[in-house]
Amino acid sequence: MAQGHMERLTGLDVSFLTNEKDGSYMHVGGCLIFEGPAPEYTDFADHIERRLASIPRYRQRLAFPPMNMGRPFWTDDPHFNIRYHVRHTALPEPGSEEQLRNLTARLFSQKLDRTKPLWEMYLVLGLEDNRFALINKTHHALIDGVSGVDIATVLLDLNPIPNEPTEIEPWEPSPEPSSAELAALGARDLAEAPIHLTTRGIRALTDPSSAIDKATEVVEGIAEVAWSFTNPTPDVPLNVQIGSHRRFTWCRCDLDDMKRIKNALGGTVNDVVLACSAGALRRWLHGRGIRTEGLELSAQVPVSIRAEDEHGELGNRIAAMRGPLPVYIEDPVRRLAVVRKEMDGLKESKQALGAEAIARFNDFAPPTVLAQAARINFSTRLFNLIITNVPGPQIPIYLMGREMQDIFPVAFLPERQALAIAIMSYNGQLNFGLLADYDSMEDVEQIAEGIEISLLELLDAAKKAERGKSPKEPV
Repeated sequence: MAQGHMERLTGLDVSFLTNEKDGSYMHVGGCLIFEGPAPEYTDFADHIERRLASIPRYRQRLAFPPMNMGRPFWTDDPHFNIRYHVRHTALPEPGSEEQLRNLTARLFSQKLDRTKPLWEMYLVLGLEDNRFALINKTHHALIDGVSGVDIATVLLDLNPIPNEPTEIEPWEPSPEPSSAELAALGARDLAEAPIHLTTRGIRALTDPSSAIDKATEVVEGIAEVAWSFTNPTPDVPLNVQIGSHRRFTWCRCDLDDMKRIKNALGGTVNDVVLACSAGALRRWLHGRGIRTEGLELSAQVPVSIRAEDEHGELGNRIAAMRGPLPVYIEDPVRRLAVVRKEMDGLKESKQALGAEAIARFNDFAPPTVLAQAARINFSTRLFNLIITNVPGPQIPIYLMGREMQDIFPVAFLPERQALAIAIMSYNGQLNFGLLADYDSMEDVEQIAEGIEISLLELLDAAKKAERGKSPKEPV
């Protein structure tokens, strides 16, 4: 019998709980489309339950020390029921992709119950063209995007014929901690924080020159983050009061097109993603009657700081960088060049190191300090929106023998951020998922269309460059 164990949330994990407000829910996930007839619901639920031994966190819920004494813990849920977390529904005729997007938006408009493990999965029947879908929804306190790819490999298969165990492994939850035990652990947490910091100081004394260099870099990094905070982002209609209801749309792109652009025009695939997003936002702002001369937006671009030996572990191991969105530039080639130059500068800067240092400090900070730091993580003074790009597997993957055709990631909306763009590559595709506030972003489809238009503009320029012709010079 596999038994779980208590594990304390990291400071960054707690920040996702602290930032969750009415209208701003901190769950992430995706909408996955598969070919063929859907499996039976009971078979699907059993399939998921068989694999939970590999991801015990999915059977754990939050436990809070009394009187806010330290960070919460993950503890086994004694009432865990797979049928609560794994659900099924069906689209009405005709079962269009628009109906599937609307269903995804409605599901992501609903807050997860914090008294239970923080995840849900929906088996969606009735999708046109002999397909079905899987919508998964997990609180960001539980998992980050890069770790999420690892977890998906536990639930999905690389082969059409899965090697399933014949029986579901029995599971018995660990005893629930009492309030007194949680209080004692919380008090120990607060008492040990200075010891952790002192231990780091002792380690530094054993290699003072390296420690001084590292400390200097960290201070410089924190200073860069502070400088960003004193230079706020422009005020645009993306940063308004949002409600709890959502819109969701997507667009499909070809990963080879992205690679062709970056090979011909320079930069990385992520630079191309940011340039296409900037082009789409420029068109959208113009559609709203907003002038963009001299206007540059800032995207929160999460960067994984997960070590190679940490893949497959849950919890958040990310830091945020302030990515450029030069919406003031009309020419798509020049826009990409500016994004590339600024992103290169960020990679050479200490910004990510500073963000990581702040995240690691949060692991030792008392809850009151954590609550204040959490608000900074998603401040609209730093970021207009989230744009997160996660690499996925480049080979077909399967669910109970059915091949996955598409995956559209779903991010989350912090307070006063009406749009989040999530991107994931899979098997030669690069798909964008756009989550938006329902009331203030009724025109979110225009941004999805703008991404496709921006990509075609860059692809055309790349083809001209390949033929030895200079792309049109920027005006």
